[in-house]
Amino acid sequence: MDNVEIFDTTLRDGEQVPGCKLDYKTKLIIAEQLDFLGVDVLEAGFPISSPGDYKSVKEISKLVKNTRVCGLTRAVKKDIDVAAEAIKHAKLSRIHTGIGTSESHMRFKFNLTPDEVLEKAVIAVKYAKSYVEDVEFYAEDAGRTDNEFLARVCEAVINAGATVLNIPDTTGYCLPEEYGAKMKYLMENVKGIHKARLSCHCHNDLGLATANSIAGVQNGARQIECTINGIGERAGNTSLEEVVMILRQHPKLNLDTRIKSEMLSGISKLVSESMAMPVQPNKAIVGANAFAHSSGIHQDGVIKKRETYEIIDPKDVGITESSIVLTARSGRAALAFRAKNIGYDLDKLELDKVYKQFLIVADQKKGINDEDLPKIIEASNL
Repeated sequence: MDNVEIFDTTLRDGEQVPGCKLDYKTKLIIAEQLDFLGVDVLEAGFPISSPGDYKSVKEISKLVKNTRVCGLTRAVKKDIDVAAEAIKHAKLSRIHTGIGTSESHMRFKFNLTPDEVLEKAVIAVKYAKSYVEDVEFYAEDAGRTDNEFLARVCEAVINAGATVLNIPDTTGYCLPEEYGAKMKYLMENVKGIHKARLSCHCHNDLGLATANSIAGVQNGARQIECTINGIGERAGNTSLEEVVMILRQHPKLNLDTRIKSEMLSGISKLVSESMAMPVQPNKAIVGANAFAHSSGIHQDGVIKKRETYEIIDPKDVGITESSIVLTARSGRAALAFRAKNIGYDLDKLELDKVYKQFLIVADQKKGINDEDLPKIIEASNL
């Protein structure tokens, strides 16, 4: 299988969420876990943005053992100087520099012509290359950038020494087929594209970040930029746990990552608690309900054979087992299963009696727990 590199930006793009600022020690804890998780690149921060961010990037560079440490910059020499200093202790390092390439960014953000943007991009990459061998270039708002101009920029920065080309859907606007077609166009129209790795950086404004990233790698990209729990600016970034498990569950794609998936649930909880950002219960892969079943039909199927309603083994993402939740929609099979777990082996006649009493109680409560069950069984006059 081809390897898709995972570029984690939880500590940079993820931390830009209002109210999610992390202290220095917590960043080190998360960085170490990301290293254990197996991410290929860890974007540790934006060093010039603050003294605290600079310190965090510097100390993370000293801490991690296997992951490449990356510092973000603008296409500004001072930014690049500061980032290079911050990551100089890293075993493996990268500078991530770039500039907006869409008409909107060029006209209204920078007031520059396309040729001026192209020149700034080349100068920034060459300057970053004087510090490190591995330079990633981002074409901000590439999702809304004309493909022909984007190809010109990509070709120029490859010639300047860029090793990775980040093609961000900065506003989360692209449809998957559009984003995939953009990657395909670059693969087919950029001279020297084999010298660099195309990277997907998608935002979730329309709920398409994960779909767009998968479309990107299906069309030649070999890096996905993502965050734990999909946190990030506005509606968030591509969710690391989602893309990892999509690739793993679809072997026909012939793509995989080196992520230790059994750590996903634990690191999801760590990031959620550290940032005070609860994970929605119905969140794919790591949500509280991702492996929970309350419908009687579903419960019966899962009890008989887990794969009936679960395409992922919970253990593969660090969850001990599926959860059979007793509600008024649960059937006899689920009730018998949960009763047996606490020591009550009910025969068919006993189960019929208990089930009637169970429904009376369940209609009055959101859920029935293990403390409720003995009372229900005793009230059934077996």
